[in-house]
Amino acid sequence: MVAHRGRWTLGDRADDVLRTLPVAVPPGTAALTVRLDYPRGAGVLDLGCLDAAGFRGWSGGARDSFTITAGWATPGYLPGELRPGEWHVLLRLHRIPPDGLEFEVTATTSGTAPAEPEPPAAPPRPHRPLRRDLPEVDGRRWIAGDLHAHTVHSDGAHTIDELAALAAARGLDFLAVTDHNTVSHHPWLPAASDRYGITLLPGQEVTTDRGHANVFGPVNWVDFRRPPDDWLAAAHRDGGLMSINHPLGGDCAWRQPLADRARLVEVWHSGWWDRTWGAPLAFARAWRPDVIPIGGSDFHRPGADALPGSPTTWLLADRDAAPGSAVLDALRAGRTAVSADPDGPLLLRLGEELLALDADGALLAYPDGRHRLVRGDRCLLPAADGLHVLESHRMEVIALCG
Repeated sequence: MVAHRGRWTLGDRADDVLRTLPVAVPPGTAALTVRLDYPRGAGVLDLGCLDAAGFRGWSGGARDSFTITAGWATPGYLPGELRPGEWHVLLRLHRIPPDGLEFEVTATTSGTAPAEPEPPAAPPRPHRPLRRDLPEVDGRRWIAGDLHAHTVHSDGAHTIDELAALAAARGLDFLAVTDHNTVSHHPWLPAASDRYGITLLPGQEVTTDRGHANVFGPVNWVDFRRPPDDWLAAAHRDGGLMSINHPLGGDCAWRQPLADRARLVEVWHSGWWDRTWGAPLAFARAWRPDVIPIGGSDFHRPGADALPGSPTTWLLADRDAAPGSAVLDALRAGRTAVSADPDGPLLLRLGEELLALDADGALLAYPDGRHRLVRGDRCLLPAADGLHVLESHRMEVIALCG
């Protein structure tokens, strides 16, 4: 057993917010268990692990212990061979009080792997609501989804199966599973996709103290310790995409330098409670003129966040493409729209026209500031270049599209 004890101070955090503590893993090790203890009411320490070759897992502040074996690992961590050598417990000094934070890290190695915990039973496949009657465009169809959600692989309460069942019951066609700073959930997504009839897009929320970004697609672990331009380069190298998350989101607002600004921006986040507040739209327009607007519920657990699909991101996707590729291609091309819910008022671009659905009496705001009144529940209107917004008479945003 290896034990590290001490006190982190604000000076330590100022010097380097990320700290590593060495752990020797001898030959023949079948299991490594690490426990972190500190007074949680006083501060926050985030927890992760590096082996001799690199990343082995991250759970942030959601867990105080983890186990890694060859055949299984605590969610958020990667199972596999325990290579002998010097491993490291990775800590982020997320919140340190003025008088410091006492901590203790204990690491125990064993030549025998404990039995894998019994997983919870998978919920039954739910009844799916009827799809909305939406027009096809050039052989493409509109699909509904959510581009930001979490599971037990980071700080969410639901298993992947439970999340997939909930999203399917909401009528979603796709859902990006974006657990924080880990890819441990990726291998489990295809089976859950088949089980619940929904496309689960692999994702990861690259999470720092100065902003969060989602990386979508079959992208290897993105090192959150690197500058954000490296995150974007990693996403593009592996055929994925990156979005800037909740850019005005309180203590996780985007404050990172980024030389090559990603086009995708989570303009509509579930934390946008008062949609008469125009700052998210102002940010999007200032970020870059050809911004691609998307939405995300950032679902963690019932009662704490909006449900999956609140807001809903709509994509005009190729019918004949593989589901995951269809989602990424539509995002890459900017064929997006966002509504408050799967069955809420909707604004879709159909080539040179816009289709406003279930929005009688709303105002269509054009990129240049002009407005037109929507008449009827299915109204065609001319389109321009840029971000279009449906507003209520109170200037509350009720739908938008690029």
